Amino acid sequence: MVIATPPATTNSRFVTADGVGLSVDLRNPEGAPLLLFAHGFGQTRGAWNAAAATLAQEGCRCVSFDTRGHGESDRVPGGDYHMEQFVSDLVQLGHAQPSRPVLVGASMGGLLGLVVAGEIDPSLFRALVLVDITPRWETAGVERILAFMQAHPDGFADYAEAAEQIAAYLPHRAGRKSEEQLRPLLREGADGRLRWHWDPALLGGVVSESERYQPRLMAAAAKVQVPVLLLSGGRSDVVSRDTVGEFMQLVPHAEHVELPRATHMVAGDANDAFTREIARFVRSLA
Repeated sequence: MVIATPPATTNSRFVTADGVGLSVDLRNPEGAPLLLFAHGFGQTRGAWNAAAATLAQEGCRCVSFDTRGHGESDRVPGGDYHMEQFVSDLVQLGHAQPSRPVLVGASMGGLLGLVVAGEIDPSLFRALVLVDITPRWETAGVERILAFMQAHPDGFADYAEAAEQIAAYLPHRAGRKSEEQLRPLLREGADGRLRWHWDPALLGGVVSESERYQPRLMAAAAKVQVPVLLLSGGRSDVVSRDTVGEFMQLVPHAEHVELPRATHMVAGDANDAFTREIARFVRSLA
């Protein structure tokens, strides 16, 4: 079913068990099946805007949210972040939905989904779509992401400077982000400078825990029973043929599709192809 007029987006607040408010977008509240989008580390729910709008127009109910410490969601007092908090938030948000969601998780969001589906609550999700992430990843690619996140602690003088730095980080993309596109990604401090939307404290506990999580992620992946689609970028430096091959051995019932022109930022690099693959996979579940 294709809806003639694109569904409007409604924003609400979801409060977790420990009192952290998450910013949640809903498109097509009457649609089905339900897709729950979980973004990557350092991203926001805005990473899914184009895909969620298209899939909602095709009849899906689409829910996206900012994880704690990101975007318009609350930051943790004192900056004490741990991976268990993110897992718990995802479980709570999943249970709050009117039907079993298909989780679409990019990078960190996909890893959280693996822990939930393979270890915490195997029946919570109807299926998993993992976006350019595997339980073991290429360290050099992750280090490049973290280096960019740590590169500008004093922020930017204006939106033009921020756009220049993003263009240097993503040289394969045509054009630069406009001020309108950058506004959700930056916050103006008391000193008038613009800084990224995420809490700098995230670079402490969460990052230090990530490498230690890999054995747990491998064990969780091997226990996943629901349908799984792995979408990888052909130009990604975070996943590789080796890590994909290892994942397919752990989850032999999974389907793997590579999008040749995409980097780790799959949804932003090849959104049309990305959205088509999700739509096809969701139809196959029916």
